[in-house]
Amino acid sequence: MTQANILEIDDIHVSFDTPDGMVEAVRGVSMSIARGETVAVVGESGSGKSQVMVAAMGLLASNGHATGAARYHGENLIGKSKRQLNRIRGKHVTMIFQEPMTSLDPLYTIERQISEPLMVHGGLSRRAASARTLELLELVQIPRAKERLKAYPHELSGGQRQRVMIAMALANNPDLLIADEPTTALDVTIQAEILGLLAELQEKLGMAILFITHDLGIVEAFANRVYVMRAGQVVEHGTAAQIFSAPREEYTRMLLAAEPEGRKAPVDDSAETILSAEDVGITFGGNRNWWGKASPGVAAVKGVSLSLRTGETLGIVGESGSGKSTLGRCLLQLLPGEGRVVFMGDDISGLDRAQMRPYRKTLQMVFQDPYGSLSPRMTVGEIITEGLLVHAPSISAKERDARAKQALTEVELDPSVRNRFPHEFSGGQRQRIAIARALVLHPTLIVLDEPTSALDRSVQKSIIALLRDLQARYGMSYIFISHDLSVVQALSDRVMVMKDGDVVEAGPTAQIFDAPQTDYTRRLMRAAFDLRSVLAERARA
Repeated sequence: MTQANILEIDDIHVSFDTPDGMVEAVRGVSMSIARGETVAVVGESGSGKSQVMVAAMGLLASNGHATGAARYHGENLIGKSKRQLNRIRGKHVTMIFQEPMTSLDPLYTIERQISEPLMVHGGLSRRAASARTLELLELVQIPRAKERLKAYPHELSGGQRQRVMIAMALANNPDLLIADEPTTALDVTIQAEILGLLAELQEKLGMAILFITHDLGIVEAFANRVYVMRAGQVVEHGTAAQIFSAPREEYTRMLLAAEPEGRKAPVDDSAETILSAEDVGITFGGNRNWWGKASPGVAAVKGVSLSLRTGETLGIVGESGSGKSTLGRCLLQLLPGEGRVVFMGDDISGLDRAQMRPYRKTLQMVFQDPYGSLSPRMTVGEIITEGLLVHAPSISAKERDARAKQALTEVELDPSVRNRFPHEFSGGQRQRIAIARALVLHPTLIVLDEPTSALDRSVQKSIIALLRDLQARYGMSYIFISHDLSVVQALSDRVMVMKDGDVVEAGPTAQIFDAPQTDYTRRLMRAAFDLRSVLAERARA
């Protein structure tokens, strides 16, 4: 054990028992991280990068097995009991998980979830823990932090939930923060703020940070050293400067070159409008209290109007909490709202669940949090074919299975995985399963809410090509909600920019990207395409 190292991973192997036999996810990985250092672990979805640290923390699924050593200050964590691990987890070593909605307890308020580790590990009183919780929420820039203390996870946006997870991880000033895709659900401006915040805290506390990510822009701007993983093994490691300027392996060069490219073919001027929305608004809260006093509520979407034609893609961008995901759900009548929504000539505004059922085959959605939207009790094959059982009951079981195989192949997953369960996949693989579930019905319109946020660049590139191909083949239309502006640019015909529930700018993709009209849009563009300079500027400030 090197004196300066906080954590040393030595020859870790991780395997899982599955219906198809033993699957080896990690094969002899070794790595280390020293105090005050930032180390990044990168690789494609399913490369095993998350499983290394999950095994080190003793958090493997029940069908997982780990061998080797994970030494925290010389003490091997592999094989320790939950009680022994809890002396270290949450206080000295903390972890931010990739999917915050599944890591936060839906029955506990945000205040209770952050306060609990402060009281258990920090010995704080309830009042002191509450005060520290508010301080942490403000630190990670949760809007209206005091109001959010009593909120539940489902009342926050994806980016806000991710910031709550970061606040929880930082609560006890850990020696080592393991961050598994910590900025996946964050928009580009908040990414820069959070990364800058982590850098400040790292310098102040001497904290080490281990980043597990597919975002190479973040790695280049933030990491000291990099480990590149493929198929459960480390194929290359070195300083960030070495990896980005002179990568030795062809695989690393492929990762660095895998940026979304090209532009979508324009829609024919004669294409009909399939969806239109007029003055759509959504307000949360506003209920009367015990004494009959009405609270004003929070206006998440404020009078938005839009239209969408056959074969067209509308990109919706904006910071976390801007209302873009809420708008997408309202358009599909998954949330109640005001205004008028017309789909294929039918007014679907305010239709209840039963009335909307005939439209669900042609109106599909890919949700931001794939793990939360995939049933843990169903196999992947059952998840993908569930919609066929409802909307195409006449087809045979053999045909359903064939359609499931085709859908999995289209999203670049081996069809043989259809007998496994969601927890046996990486975050990026679960995202592809969610896309396959929507595609299997060949819908007219898909609302894609951050569909590529959990995917590495190489898979993003292939998914964009797939979505373009399916759109051209079947004439599908997309509403593409994302904070990843390079993906939006590659896939969209038009772009709508949202802020605080309002549309601040809208127009053809080229116009929005090449000549943005508002300061807000210009700030988004700069943060998206020049993260390194934004971080450097923040550090100087």
